[in-house]
Amino acid sequence: MPIARPSRSPDRESEPDGAAEAGARPDAGEDHGQTSRPAPSRQSLRGLDWFIFFLADVQTGFGPFIAVYLTTQKWTQAQIGLVLSIGGIVGLIGQMPGGAIIDAARSERRVAGLAIAAIGGCALAYAAWPIFPAVAAAATLHAAASCVLGPAIAAISLGLVGPRGMAERLGRNARFASLGNGVAAAVMGTCGYLLSSRAVFLVTFILAFPTLIALSRVREREIDVARAHGRADHEDKEVARLSNLLGLLRQRALLVFALGVFLLQLANAAMLPLMAGVVTTKSSEWAPMLIAFCIVVPQAIVALTSPSVGAVAQQWGRRPLLMLGFAALAMRGALFAVVHDPYVLVAVQIFDGVTAAVFAVMIPLTVADVAFGSGHFNLAQGIVGTASGIGGSLSTVVAGFASDRCGSATAFMGLSGVALTGLLLIALLMPETGHRRRRA
Repeated sequence: MPIARPSRSPDRESEPDGAAEAGARPDAGEDHGQTSRPAPSRQSLRGLDWFIFFLADVQTGFGPFIAVYLTTQKWTQAQIGLVLSIGGIVGLIGQMPGGAIIDAARSERRVAGLAIAAIGGCALAYAAWPIFPAVAAAATLHAAASCVLGPAIAAISLGLVGPRGMAERLGRNARFASLGNGVAAAVMGTCGYLLSSRAVFLVTFILAFPTLIALSRVREREIDVARAHGRADHEDKEVARLSNLLGLLRQRALLVFALGVFLLQLANAAMLPLMAGVVTTKSSEWAPMLIAFCIVVPQAIVALTSPSVGAVAQQWGRRPLLMLGFAALAMRGALFAVVHDPYVLVAVQIFDGVTAAVFAVMIPLTVADVAFGSGHFNLAQGIVGTASGIGGSLSTVVAGFASDRCGSATAFMGLSGVALTGLLLIALLMPETGHRRRRA
């Protein structure tokens, strides 16, 4: 049956048919008999782009720069480790509550704005009061605020473009996040070198303002709240079964995927730190530059290929790309085990870029596939995020122990084996979720 073309609001900015922004197409009105919604405006789509870009800038300021800054403030390594552990623990246990908060919110944009304001305040606290109580409180608040930002971005994206436009939108999100990370690392590194390590946190605080301005460009009325929470209004039996939390938690696809993400992080999180140690022992003079390239190469690949990943996911389905991401991770671990030239190790990081580009898009997209219709899309993101956090936490401990006892080559081969286990899990147990007829 032909689908009527949705009319545009009089106040909507004019844009050509087939707008360039990913996900700008209206959702088909045939889905579950729901009425079509107009395509989101160029202003909202661009606002979301720049919000993600500046948010990546803000979050970069809380990376390795914290340890450098606190060291210059005469903190001991034990104190630094304790603060970082506090943030890590809060970030882990806050994943599911953060998703539940977004599912309960009437305005995801408002929650995201409050979280950005809180993170900006945390950056200012680091710069102004580098004493343990203030820094510990700031680390706790920053971790808690970050737990709602990931689900908020996915919810705003889903609310704007709907399930049909989600794959391409997530690819665009990953591109701008990667660009933001790269630009912020360069800017903050330069500020830290030319000025002081304290300047990094002042820059982070200042960057919170353009982040909020970009968020304000996303029009509230264009975000479908029910759709952002993963609800669908129809009588389909499958969605009715998902409409309660218990039904969602019984979904085989969600549980298998959460286990897959756990294995992903268990294999991935320790690879770069372990490789950094190997490079440092072989070429200590060039180690900082080589490690910087190891970070930049994957970010560049993500920026270049993420939108294509979203488009391919619509054509091929989810499972082939998930398997590709695990295969690239397994290959990377195996090559790290046998390659000894530090410069070739940088080239091996191309595989990290493939894995990062795939999973930056496929994790929220697969969760949207599984949870849409339940009304608990963001809580489902929290479940998968918790599995990811546990895997990442265990990875460095297990790999470090294996490296000390058996050597780095054995540790890398073990991580590669974990990635192969994830590949087999997806191949044998993960159902294809891309074919589901999701509703706008």
